Amino acid sequence: MSSLQNALELSKTQIGTEVGVSNWITVDQQMIDEFAKTTQDEQWIHIDPERAAKETPFGGTIAHGFLTLSLASRFAYDCFSEMDGQVMGINYGMNKLRFLMPVRAGSRLRGRFTLQDATARNATDLLRTNILTIEIEGEETPALVAEWLGLAIFKD
Repeated sequence: MSSLQNALELSKTQIGTEVGVSNWITVDQQMIDEFAKTTQDEQWIHIDPERAAKETPFGGTIAHGFLTLSLASRFAYDCFSEMDGQVMGINYGMNKLRFLMPVRAGSRLRGRFTLQDATARNATDLLRTNILTIEIEGEETPALVAEWLGLAIFKD
């Protein structure tokens, strides 16, 4: 049996189960400011703590939704390692994504992954779909929920 077939068989047994929970990471004002500069999205609700405290219901600045989403890669590194025979992993995109709760500066986040599907696309490519929930410590509602596709590439 090939490495891809072994990985597919293992993945099929995990469908519907939580397959990883990441470490917590703090989203502080410095991270938000650096993201704002990098993306050229310097809207005041992200980078002006005084104004955001006065003029928003959030009590201060909030992270960009795309900053929160970009941490998905970090969370995946915490949760997944390469499978036997895998030569690389590729972010294949999102089917669904919803930002449910703003992330206030200073919040701690972590990712939870539940495998939803696994399919061999060809002799080398395993497509896995995970539901990613990014939690905010101390909040009932998550920051976001996404259906994330990852492609695992195996040797021939």
